[in-house]
Amino acid sequence: MLASSAFTTPLFNHELTAKATGMAAFFSPAADARRVISPRAKKGPAARIKSLVARSLTYTVTATAYQAVPSQTDDEPFVTADNSRIKPHYGSHIRWMALSRDLLEHWGGKFKYGDKVQVRGISSELDGVYTVHDTMNKRHRHCMDILTHPSEKYDIFTKGVKIQKVAFQ
Repeated sequence: MLASSAFTTPLFNHELTAKATGMAAFFSPAADARRVISPRAKKGPAARIKSLVARSLTYTVTATAYQAVPSQTDDEPFVTADNSRIKPHYGSHIRWMALSRDLLEHWGGKFKYGDKVQVRGISSELDGVYTVHDTMNKRHRHCMDILTHPSEKYDIFTKGVKIQKVAFQ
């Protein structure tokens, strides 16, 4: 009797027993990040991006905007943390971003400089794919900054923004 039940009972329980709430839910990746989207379901560039990010984890962050000016950066505002050079007539169209240290691989996170990141939840104009080039001040946690030009007049402070690494296969 005991031997027969050992073959029918699973060794591991793959179902989640409790749902994270509060701060645990805020700092954990979204549970629905592992769903697979069929590339045949939709056509076009948006469907391609969705199929590329379908297997990576989703993080919920606070999004802000910054400019390459000394008051918002270090003493070299046109040089990013990965040593990229910001051109004088840059703008949000170049789609560069900075991440807080807890999200970057060097400090134990999952993102590296140069990674492409899908951003959703700021606005229809600013949502899209960004490249990680910079690091935010160490006082920030679970945050992202979008590089904008001072003439663009963006005033962004949006909580609940979803970011997801674009996984090229």
